[in-house]
Amino acid sequence: MRKLTSVFTFALLFNLIFGCSSLTGEEIARLPINQLTISDDNLISKEATLSLKKGEEIAVWSEMDIEYEGNVDLRFQIEVSKNGENIGVLEIDPTDKNITIGELKSSINNKTSWSFTGKNSEITIEDNGEYTFKGILIASENPTLKIDKAEIILKK
Repeated sequence: MRKLTSVFTFALLFNLIFGCSSLTGEEIARLPINQLTISDDNLISKEATLSLKKGEEIAVWSEMDIEYEGNVDLRFQIEVSKNGENIGVLEIDPTDKNITIGELKSSINNKTSWSFTGKNSEITIEDNGEYTFKGILIASENPTLKIDKAEIILKK
């Protein structure tokens, strides 16, 4: 009974800490890319346009569910435009995260299954405007890579 109480207490605390958007931020956009861009002829991109104000902090998160054999390098490239004018490209490695939630990773006989949600980066908005975030997913060549989920999440 004591063990059950401890498990319940841990679950309750976990939900209070990580279930609260005040700690992880409020989701303002999600880019469900879920496929690799292989070439310029096969461009798989998703985008979101947001009205943002000077000084706002935007956190870039990734949510991944992948399987592969050997090694693989993944990158999200996010083109950022303000009022229709390109202002830069943000490149993030979704596996390089400073906060991780719900990570499950197993590696057996060189085959890896990995799912997680993680905070990768932050940007500060310099001017008021309509900002468009257009993302693609690229990877090193690995024919065993299976992507069940590959999403960019923007939070305030």
